[in-house]
Amino acid sequence: MNYDVIIIGAGPGGIFSAYELVKQNPSLKVAVFEAGYPLQKRKCPIDGDKVKSCINCKSCSIMSGFGGAGAFSDGKYNITNDFGGTLYEYIGKNKALDLMHYVDEINMRYGGEGTKLYTTNGSKFKKLCMQNGLHLLDASVRHLGTDINYVVLENLYCDLKDKVDFYFDTPIESISVIDGGYEIASEKGSYTCKKCVVSVGRSGSKWMEHVCKTLDIPTKSNRVDIGVRVEIPAEIFSHLTNELYESKIVYRTEKYGDRVRTFCMNPKGAVVSENTNGIITVNGHSYEDPAKQTNNTNFALLVAKHFSEPFRDSNGYGESIARLSNMLGGGIIVQRFGDLIRGQRSTPSRIQESFTVPTLSATPGDLSLVLPKRILDGIIEMIYALDKIAPGTANDDTLLYGVEVKFYNMEVEVDERLQCRYDGLYVIGDGSGITHSLSHASASGVYVARDICENL
Repeated sequence: MNYDVIIIGAGPGGIFSAYELVKQNPSLKVAVFEAGYPLQKRKCPIDGDKVKSCINCKSCSIMSGFGGAGAFSDGKYNITNDFGGTLYEYIGKNKALDLMHYVDEINMRYGGEGTKLYTTNGSKFKKLCMQNGLHLLDASVRHLGTDINYVVLENLYCDLKDKVDFYFDTPIESISVIDGGYEIASEKGSYTCKKCVVSVGRSGSKWMEHVCKTLDIPTKSNRVDIGVRVEIPAEIFSHLTNELYESKIVYRTEKYGDRVRTFCMNPKGAVVSENTNGIITVNGHSYEDPAKQTNNTNFALLVAKHFSEPFRDSNGYGESIARLSNMLGGGIIVQRFGDLIRGQRSTPSRIQESFTVPTLSATPGDLSLVLPKRILDGIIEMIYALDKIAPGTANDDTLLYGVEVKFYNMEVEVDERLQCRYDGLYVIGDGSGITHSLSHASASGVYVARDICENL
């Protein structure tokens, strides 16, 4: 065998797998294969000046590379079983929380010291939300910020690069079961290993589906989250963000009984675009450094859609909506909330006259031509509900960017060791459909590394 363990994907799951493997057993031969680039080479060409929109790079530096899609995220590690995935269903709630705390300790040692750990425990906002038909989820959240998150990843790589073989710009084409282990194939060659950890993230969802079909690994349909990113003056949500930083708030609509939730809150942050499988969607970042902060806060409002037989392609449904947005707006569409309510498209002049200055250059348009009525009705209801606990959320100049889509891999069937039907083939992180967050993905990486060291 070329290696004892091969890890496919250098996102949080892959990084923490590699970290724990060489910590537990320094003699192990470990390799990490990543479709994207090393951290220092991950540069998006969009500069807002010469390049204003996505040019479909060979590998999207926002979504792929060392650190995964989370490398340029807000760097929020939510320590909770209430959201972020269902890892606890496989390994137990206490074990899941213990591993998330362990990951937090590692982040602190590698550059995150001094960052704040927020918590909802004892928060007065829990009662305020309940009084207005909203539900605040319990969590502790470590906010690293996009800048400190980068430092942590940089330090982790410096520590790992001499202990682990990294193969960047090396997308894996296939995995084969061989006598005594596995063989992975790429354009640059094939490699063998005794144990294989697959941690390809959300952007690898289509590839993961292909692997599961090829190896006859059972899967079940997951969900897709569809919505918009809301941008408001930071003062409107400051009473919440100053105490909680990120508040995960859930609302059940009166009209349809659908659940709408806030997601990825970025106080004094910036709205950004990202490329997933050639589709341009919207996201948000924020920074710990005050010099990089903006005057706005942004967060997503998402509606989760689950599908039953005969339809199984939840990601395809989300992609079709995102492609429609790309077709109409040439990328991301932005609309004032007041324009949406009045049934009129936003224009460049209306956006320019808005009191809320956009942090992303997007095409003014009409989101009602893109989002299904049921989803849009739920988002509008949620904005009015949030306006009761944060007056000003439903102002005319609140900006809505669309669309935001969170793709989830079809959930891969794994056992309590996070192995699929083949012994020694582990599927972890967001690519498994089981985890949906930095903290859960990282914890799953540590978990399988310890299992491998015990059983190799």
